[in-house]
Amino acid sequence: ESRATVAADKEINIQWYIPPMAKESKDIETKVLLLYAYNTNPIKISDISSTSMFSGRLWIPLARIISLREKLSDLKEQIELSMQASKSFLTSGRTSFHEQNETLKIIPSFKPKRSDAKVHLDGKIEEIAKRCLSEVKALLSVDPALSSPLTEIPFDVTLQSITNLKDMFDLANGCMISDGSLFNWIISLLR
Repeated sequence: ESRATVAADKEINIQWYIPPMAKESKDIETKVLLLYAYNTNPIKISDISSTSMFSGRLWIPLARIISLREKLSDLKEQIELSMQASKSFLTSGRTSFHEQNETLKIIPSFKPKRSDAKVHLDGKIEEIAKRCLSEVKALLSVDPALSSPLTEIPFDVTLQSITNLKDMFDLANGCMISDGSLFNWIISLLR
């Protein structure tokens, strides 16, 4: 069966629509339309009566999306730098251990962290992440005025989850996010 007709896992698809702007008014903030569809159980397109398929839309200010995407790009970069620093520390630690113990014939190979491995965040990066995620929450919540800042990160932070979140706000391409803690958090905001 075609991938377009089956969703084997839970997934959310995000697309953006930027309406043509006939008149630019200083009083009206430019907004774009977030279109989303998700399923909470595996589905086949032939089962259009499924109660596990949902869709919706949200009008979101363009300037806030652009700002948030820049912040998420910075967050992703900080996480990548942190991962590289950890990798360098582990690699140099193993090298000096090997140099100190020359009788050791087998050196455990260093396995770089996979993009789906949970990332340990230092205090500074964690605070940046909380601010970014609070902004995501405010943008996607039904009543942003009631959206309080996050005190903890609501999903497992991995390089892949931050990349998916950044891609979610890519106005040109949109994205698809599969089952996992990020998926669960996003759909909890959209319900």
